[in-house]
Amino acid sequence: MTTAAVKITRKGQITIPKEIRDTLKANAVYFEVEDDVVMVRPVRDAAGSLREFARNVKPGASMRKMKEKAWEVAIRDKTGKKSS
Repeated sequence: MTTAAVKITRKGQITIPKEIRDTLKANAVYFEVEDDVVMVRPVRDAAGSLREFARNVKPGASMRKMKEKAWEVAIRDKTGKKSS
């Protein structure tokens, strides 16, 4: 088991230590919280979900909106839950 303590910035940001990033082998993660336990799980193959979404994007949509919606779809596809 790999563990690490990290500081949460005033903006709520954390840096995932390299050893843990290497273990996860993913460039996207999602968080699950149950009681006072936070689990960080990798999102596998998000690119495939993003490609599928790109085929159905409305013409004229802003790039930001497209990315937000694509990530929401990717997270939902991989976790069965809506992202926040």
